[in-house]
Amino acid sequence: MCRLLAYKGTPIIMDELLYQPKNSLVNQSINAREIEEPLNGDGFGVGWYAPEINQEPITYVSVNPAWSNRNLRNLAPKIKTDCMIAHVRAASVGDVSESNCHPFQYKNILMAHNGGVEEFGKIKRKLRALLTDELYNWIKGQTDSEHIFALLLNNLFQYHKTVNPEAVVDAFERTFRTLKVLMAETGIAEPAYLNMVFTNGLFIVATRYVSDPKEEPLTMYHSEGSRYVVENGTTRLEAPQDNDNAVLVVSEKLTDDKDWTMLPPNHLVIVESSLNVRIRPIAD
Repeated sequence: MCRLLAYKGTPIIMDELLYQPKNSLVNQSINAREIEEPLNGDGFGVGWYAPEINQEPITYVSVNPAWSNRNLRNLAPKIKTDCMIAHVRAASVGDVSESNCHPFQYKNILMAHNGGVEEFGKIKRKLRALLTDELYNWIKGQTDSEHIFALLLNNLFQYHKTVNPEAVVDAFERTFRTLKVLMAETGIAEPAYLNMVFTNGLFIVATRYVSDPKEEPLTMYHSEGSRYVVENGTTRLEAPQDNDNAVLVVSEKLTDDKDWTMLPPNHLVIVESSLNVRIRPIAD
């Protein structure tokens, strides 16, 4: 079912998120704690922003397991960023290939998904028929995730002239409603698990959602409001120094401390450019 991480805040060395915490994302690629299948070894991806160079993010994906990738191990201590998404994959829909690795990039936007739509092939053609030619052709892989993100972008650009947090929230809600309609029309009874994260480097919107409200969504936590520090595998959130601040959104807590708050079922979190955090229900 994959694991993901999103960060926005004071520039941080990537290694401090991917490797150093006790339950780092790389550790979750081989020994995830909060999901039935502990292995997420079907590739990984990292996307990050360097706005002083270019407004579009840098992405690095590989079909190799994150735990054994020497290039990631070498790069992570040497990259500093104020916004990033990372993902380790357990393949469900789609081959193990780079085109199916998250995060997915559209221009200056990054997106990643933890979850899935059972029997996605039943709705794939109908979903693609809703897309503009540009977004139809943007899809390069086979995953349900990339197709759902194409639909999200389609809704975002169709109904909104600017990309801001409220527009992205509306696009998510429209996308989830459409998916439920398509699933009902094609007789898909299993719920869709849609923990998704979107960023343009300026803000983050992340969802914890399952299409059947009687079911429990997959885990999604956030921590906010303080300075993020890692020492000897232990993370802590200290009082801000000057303008230091940080927000993390993760599938699993990176450590066993109390700094993590579970997002309520069928809610989303908005991390604004100011790092103000808002939690709100997903209109369904």
